[in-house]
Amino acid sequence: MSEPAALQAWAVGGIGEVAPGDDLTALLLAGLRVSRLQLRDGDVLAVSSKVVSKALGLTVPGDTRDDAVLGQTVRVVAERVTPRGVTRIVESRSGPVLAAAGVDNSNVAPGTVLVLPPEPDTAARLLRARLAARSGRRLGVVVTDTMGRPWRDGQVDAALGVAGLAVTDDLRGLVDGYGNALEVTVRAVADEVAALADLVKGKLDGHPAALVRGLAHLVTDDDGPGAVALLRGPDADWFRWGHVEAVRASVGVPPGTDGVPPVPLAPGKAVDRLRRAVEVALASPHLPAAGIDVDVAAGPPPCAAVPLPPAPSDPGNPAHVAAVVAAGALAQRIAALATAEGLTVTLTSPSPSPSPSPSPSRSDQGSFGDQGSLRVTVEGSPEL
Repeated sequence: MSEPAALQAWAVGGIGEVAPGDDLTALLLAGLRVSRLQLRDGDVLAVSSKVVSKALGLTVPGDTRDDAVLGQTVRVVAERVTPRGVTRIVESRSGPVLAAAGVDNSNVAPGTVLVLPPEPDTAARLLRARLAARSGRRLGVVVTDTMGRPWRDGQVDAALGVAGLAVTDDLRGLVDGYGNALEVTVRAVADEVAALADLVKGKLDGHPAALVRGLAHLVTDDDGPGAVALLRGPDADWFRWGHVEAVRASVGVPPGTDGVPPVPLAPGKAVDRLRRAVEVALASPHLPAAGIDVDVAAGPPPCAAVPLPPAPSDPGNPAHVAAVVAAGALAQRIAALATAEGLTVTLTSPSPSPSPSPSPSRSDQGSFGDQGSLRVTVEGSPEL
């Protein structure tokens, strides 16, 4: 696939406020005329998802985004408590993983929020067909939305829906100038187009569309696979959970579990993190430890003590063995959850002895089950 010799992009002005039921195709063509831009074969029109959603009437009532976000969520990836409430990174009903499911409460009527098109590729295909029918041009269409990135600060526009444009440029199997075979390089062309368009559209200039010229070699006769081809499936998703959420899910407490709040954006002191780990561990349905009261001491160093059951006359008593196993499992869960909270911890147990201690006062270093405890102790300062 050859590279274009030049690439141009222009903002499309004159579109104005879009209302439910508006003919978005007519508004875009009128905006092109106002901007003194004429469509050519091979052009790509990048259109903000906001005006697509507005034209489709996808506003829903709500003073905040919270209910709409939950309604648009397939799966919570990560969540944090912030000064403005709970912020969630989710897999949205529109397909991508993004903050707040793409629900938008800016530039909408008070008491309402805007949700993304439920089938963005379908929206792009319909818009492309209508533009082609009225202009007679062979075009590509990219419906764009603003998204964050897991490894970098800031946001960029990416392709939410695509029609008539190659969404990727697969270079695997080709050879570079040194004779090395390319093994993993697949350019996300549609995302690059969306990001380019955002540079000329801007965020505050009232330009919800951009015309991109110079990519005719990427414009296709058919609609193509759409932006859905850019979404990674579960088996290829190395970052399916946030780091805290992954550990919580592994002990049976995934995001959204009743009674278990998300981690604060500022996770706090070591003892606060340890208490949170204990709270989550006690909520786990795996090997239920009902009736165990875990004591958390502020220290220093902070420490959580999981009490062991009193030793029975028969050490092999099944109920006693089960209780000891439950206490051990609980301590291990606390240690794992504390590590996810950025703590370095050690897990220690009482030193076992062959027979119960004759002393009526038994310390944490007594025999297993003799009122001793398993201890999860914080070492050093939090790492996160």
